[in-house]
Amino acid sequence: MTTQTENRKSILKRGALLAGTAILGIGLAAGIADSALMQNHNAIAQPIQLSGAQTALPSFADLVDKVKPAVVSVRVKMQVAADNDGQSLDDIPPQLRRFFRDQEGARQGKPKPQVGMSQGSGFFVSQDGYVVTNNHVVENAVEVQLVTDTGKTLDAKVVGTDPRTDLALLKVQESGDYPYVQLADAKARIGDWVLAIGNPFGLGGTVTAGIVSAQGRDIGSGPYDDFIQIDAPINRGNSGGPTFNQSGQVVGVNTAIYSPSGGNVGIAFAIPASTVRQVVDSLKKDGTVARGFIGVQIQPVTTEMAEAIGLKGAKGALVAEAQGNGPAAKAGIRRGDTITAVNGEAIKDARELSRKIATFAPGAKTTITVFREGKSRDVTFEIGRQPAA
Repeated sequence: MTTQTENRKSILKRGALLAGTAILGIGLAAGIADSALMQNHNAIAQPIQLSGAQTALPSFADLVDKVKPAVVSVRVKMQVAADNDGQSLDDIPPQLRRFFRDQEGARQGKPKPQVGMSQGSGFFVSQDGYVVTNNHVVENAVEVQLVTDTGKTLDAKVVGTDPRTDLALLKVQESGDYPYVQLADAKARIGDWVLAIGNPFGLGGTVTAGIVSAQGRDIGSGPYDDFIQIDAPINRGNSGGPTFNQSGQVVGVNTAIYSPSGGNVGIAFAIPASTVRQVVDSLKKDGTVARGFIGVQIQPVTTEMAEAIGLKGAKGALVAEAQGNGPAAKAGIRRGDTITAVNGEAIKDARELSRKIATFAPGAKTTITVFREGKSRDVTFEIGRQPAA
């Protein structure tokens, strides 16, 4: 299933925005008058004071001591396409071609692959050395090394990747007991303090802080966008690093920033822990992520569309195309149908439908409610397996 979204190339940055405010108080001078004698009294100005709990900004020192050892810098050697400008003698004026014949001959043959370098961040999620990072950090990797908080370098292998959520799971080659952190069970709330640790610009172990600015952000990177927005400064190299809550649990994996200028502007995006847990469990078990698939292209239902088809409210997902060999088409779902519920649970929009179907295991029996020609009907069929990205 695909939604009509625009792919956007993302660069990561992470950080913290802490603001302190000084409050100055003004004391009032009072005079006491007597009918027989006027006497001035000088009053000493007293500052307005709030309780310590209200004025003190949080210290993250204890939290950093607790979680920082589990964060690593990720260094990657990757295979990149050889530089080939695609030019031939046909692109050169005839009178100049003879000057380029020798050079052209030297370039004949298959170009040799080039090796590039990249870096990012990651964190241990198990004592035996499993590490979470972003897929784009290790994509096309031929060699992966991790640098721990103590400066030790460890070789690692890629267990599996999931390009659709931009997550990857690594495993340290050397056996040992590694410090690790847990993924949060509770969803971070807007306004919660968060802490980001990573490797921006190769500066490993950099700590920044901020708050959760928003939830459920869709940044156009794919059908499963459900990002946490944070204002902690994130920069190149923070990709794959953790965002912690104040309990030291990972609430998100830093992945992208919004930046018209290319620098941090306080808008960063992290993959929520609930998504990370699901993907990591699948990668650890199978090395890949198996998602449900019904074989339809969908689009949002606008108010105008809803009125035109007699649907009460702009809700659900409009089927723009049902693939002929897909599970939905075989079950009778067709172009123009509006999917309004899955297993009796209402579907808010196309994005929610994509995420919902993806959570089902291939082969699971599912009931889809469709709205067609003014009536709702249920269709039950087996979910298929989503093709590889």
